[in-house]
Amino acid sequence: MSTLKRWLSFALFLAIMLQVVRGVMLSEDAADVNTKKVVFPDLYEASVPELQAGLDAGDFTSVDLVKAYFARIDEVNLKGPALRAVLELNTFALSQAAALDKERKKSGKRSALHGIPILLKDNIATVASEGMNTTAGSFSLLGSVVPDDAGVVKRLRKAGAIILGKANLSEFAHFRGNLASGWSGRGGQATNAYFPNAD
Repeated sequence: MSTLKRWLSFALFLAIMLQVVRGVMLSEDAADVNTKKVVFPDLYEASVPELQAGLDAGDFTSVDLVKAYFARIDEVNLKGPALRAVLELNTFALSQAAALDKERKKSGKRSALHGIPILLKDNIATVASEGMNTTAGSFSLLGSVVPDDAGVVKRLRKAGAIILGKANLSEFAHFRGNLASGWSGRGGQATNAYFPNAD
């Protein structure tokens, strides 16, 4: 191959590569323009109507909310102030949130709870397919995965609520024993976010 042909091949190759790089950079810039920063109300104190207003306005999605609450739980449950308030999370919560977001777009919301993440105390049964325990905070019931949702959970799901996970509670709902309020064998002592030294 002659020197001229090599140079022309190299120049053509270089021109193609520059166009590819330029296209990638333009698509990244376009993606940056289309990426909207999610702005939530104060999630520490947000009410259901405030969250619904944000969902209705398109400020955020239920998927965004679930991710934000998962992040907050990760930040304070066993780390930081170690509130020990949450025993386990629903691994299906994000997919349920995505389905509810699609439903909201297609046919509107079911109720004021549509797409709102909530926690249940660990003595409220949830369907076996989600794999969450129902232990009332007791190690003796660890592995207790019940076959169906409790009636209240069925109503919450029908309204469009997202079950985020199970919360700690006084073991057996303080039915027996003289243990500190908020203590369970499974979860330990849950503490108060507003008064960390109180039980």
